[in-house]
Amino acid sequence: MDINEIKQIPDGVRVLEELAAQCNGSDLGVEDFLVELGNMLGPGARQLVMRLIEERNTTRQKRAGLNEDIVGAEAGLREVMAAVRQVARADAPVLILGETGTGKEVVARALHAHSRRANGPILRVNCGAIPPELIDSELFGHERGSFTGALGTRKGWFERADGGTLFLDEVGELPLAAQVRLLRVLQDGSFQRVGGERSLNVDVRLVAATNRDLRQTVRDGGFREDLWFRIAVFPIPLPPLRERLQDIPALAAHFSLRAAERLGLPPRMPDAADLALLAAYAWPGNIRELASVIERAAILGDGRRLEVSRALGVSSPLGADLSPRVANRPLSSFEDAIRCHIEAALNHCHGRVEGPFGAACLLDLNPHTLRSKMRKLGLEGKRYRAGD
Repeated sequence: MDINEIKQIPDGVRVLEELAAQCNGSDLGVEDFLVELGNMLGPGARQLVMRLIEERNTTRQKRAGLNEDIVGAEAGLREVMAAVRQVARADAPVLILGETGTGKEVVARALHAHSRRANGPILRVNCGAIPPELIDSELFGHERGSFTGALGTRKGWFERADGGTLFLDEVGELPLAAQVRLLRVLQDGSFQRVGGERSLNVDVRLVAATNRDLRQTVRDGGFREDLWFRIAVFPIPLPPLRERLQDIPALAAHFSLRAAERLGLPPRMPDAADLALLAAYAWPGNIRELASVIERAAILGDGRRLEVSRALGVSSPLGADLSPRVANRPLSSFEDAIRCHIEAALNHCHGRVEGPFGAACLLDLNPHTLRSKMRKLGLEGKRYRAGD
């Protein structure tokens, strides 16, 4: 689809001209422009505009040689994807750091897809989901009769990932005994199955991920320092969604299409009020939570639009201070959404900026960073105080 399809819609040319005039000299981004276009053309055009957003993102990602699942690769994840390109073919261990739901597995798969091991397997192991007594057997395999219930020889994850990539998610949950064996594999590429005597050699690239502060865990004695040095050769930190507001239109469109396909519903594009709500929400569950909210909004919708306000009302951390204020205000740019987000936090904290009960703490921002944003948005004033 291209812009000519939009021109065929009744009033399409007129709306394009009006919107272009409105946006002249503004900082309205492409996704915001398309959202406003869909709103001005009415419900009949929104499906076409949603397709245009999705196709635009897919084209950009293909042109950059990126995995199609990585929405925001040229915006909020620009630095992350630059790091992926740097290290993908180096075959060094990589540690992906980020809060729950930020897309660590997606980045791990992108690393594998652009590495020299792309034709080999990539296997994911959730270290936090395996009982401690079974960790060794799961990672390294076992011989028949090595313990009660071992009725046959079984290959572990390292053997099955030979020639490819092993992704150890939540690596900080590994017990110390398993950390010793993991360190040996990383040092010399060999290990023994549980109950075995023969050393086995494997060629595996390790990509690990954690939502913990592993440095602090090392200081607390819960993670081996020598293993930390081994797995953190090339750390890649992932930003939380609240620091990627520019990606929300593309992500929301992506998840709207996915929800429509999964649920057998007509695709519906989030409108400007929806995007304002999404941008103003704190997203403690990050991208995973956004996907869930969009799917819930699709289910709650009346067939003509998403019910984002109701979907967010289940868990909005700012409660009633947020939704009515943002929903009743048109979104002219994401700067407005960010301003609403910060104002809602400041009002919730009674104007306090710093301290344990201040807006900076609530938004998980450095107070200096928050004040800088407030100055840019014209929010710096006497009614906001440092804290108690």
